[in-house]
Amino acid sequence: MSRESDESSRAASPRKQAHLNLFAYGCGHHKAAWRAPGSAVERLGEIEYYEELARTAERGLLDAVFFADGQSLDPPSLADSPGWFLEPLTALSAMARATERIGLVSTVSSTFYPPYHAARLLGSLDHISRGRVGWNVVTSMSDAEARNHGMPGMPPHERRYGRAAEFIDAVQALWSSWPRTSLEADRGGRYVDPERIRGVAHAGEHFSVAGPLNVPEPPQGRPVLFQAGASEQGRDLAARYAEGVYAVAYDLEQGVRYRQDVRRRVREAGRDPDDVVVMPGLVAYVASTETEARRRQAELDALLPAEASLRQLGRFTGRDCSDWELDAPVPELAPLEEFTGPQGRYATILRIIASERPTVRQLLGRLAAGGGHCTMVGTPESIADRIEQWLDGGAADGFNLMPPTLPGGIEDFVEQVVPELQRRGRFRREYRGTTLREHLTGSPRGAA
Repeated sequence: MSRESDESSRAASPRKQAHLNLFAYGCGHHKAAWRAPGSAVERLGEIEYYEELARTAERGLLDAVFFADGQSLDPPSLADSPGWFLEPLTALSAMARATERIGLVSTVSSTFYPPYHAARLLGSLDHISRGRVGWNVVTSMSDAEARNHGMPGMPPHERRYGRAAEFIDAVQALWSSWPRTSLEADRGGRYVDPERIRGVAHAGEHFSVAGPLNVPEPPQGRPVLFQAGASEQGRDLAARYAEGVYAVAYDLEQGVRYRQDVRRRVREAGRDPDDVVVMPGLVAYVASTETEARRRQAELDALLPAEASLRQLGRFTGRDCSDWELDAPVPELAPLEEFTGPQGRYATILRIIASERPTVRQLLGRLAAGGGHCTMVGTPESIADRIEQWLDGGAADGFNLMPPTLPGGIEDFVEQVVPELQRRGRFRREYRGTTLREHLTGSPRGAA
């Protein structure tokens, strides 16, 4: 088929549209990105840096900018790579004023936030941004975080997820407690109709909340809820509540299995699977030629501190890697069934080795840039080809972009890959709504 007839075929029939989200993190998702010439490492405490990232993502018409979050600090880990700097909700408040359309998403821990406080913060930010807020509900995972919140350690896994479900119910009830229909602003004498405001009287196993919230109902009704759990409990929580899911999938096969499982659970929870957008993480190295893209990847990999990276690889594989030759093939590892340590990351390492046959240095680089997330290296056309394969193959509804470098990585994607996806009819050419939920589902407000 000629290029012209291929483009005519694309134009004749609607094609599945990609959802794209920027996962903003430090100088980029490659652990050595901060060491690269021209990195933004000196700007990590400047709000202008994050505002510029958001404006770049908005120029690319992306659905949202997303911040992960943590509640503790590990000083030794900062020796060879920076991590978080600003508190996300505070930063997003400023970014809301620097942008107009792009969504703004922050991780919120149901283990550490009380419902009233979370509802008030997120509801206020949804007002400030005119309906562009999302919250990624997590249960957190480290004892160090728990100790910063007056706990001796993290509660058991099942208890954390029970608390998360109750947390979501209480927060959403609070957002509905002061409905917008009660606001009259009648200068003749009445500001609200108090009969329309109601308490929530929530009394559960984990929380007791009287309500009502002292922030009126957010513009979206309910800010968009995201979930990123890979466990059984995490997937069940997503099935009950999530409108967007941040997923981990190394390849198309893994993506298909995950998305099918989530959609099945959504259906069994009595919801429409098409209302839930599944977005695996994507680390993309983009250049005008594949050779140039791979050169950029290799240059970042070469900046990794070898000793520390091999030591970390040793923890992942359960063996001493200190004498491994960096530019030689990875030595043979034990099969998964014989490995006694944490199996998730080890399974990913085995999958990378079997699929890519990397050198030790290349394996270290893959683990340093997104770990087990999908990685695409190539031209705008070849990356668009693979994105289409994931969309049409049922592995994804879009991607949570994890640029290896920032700001360069997101600039490359917006300036090169987005236009190619638009040419193929796979991505919007303009925002059609003003709220985050409209970007995701076409509906401006969530169900009460």
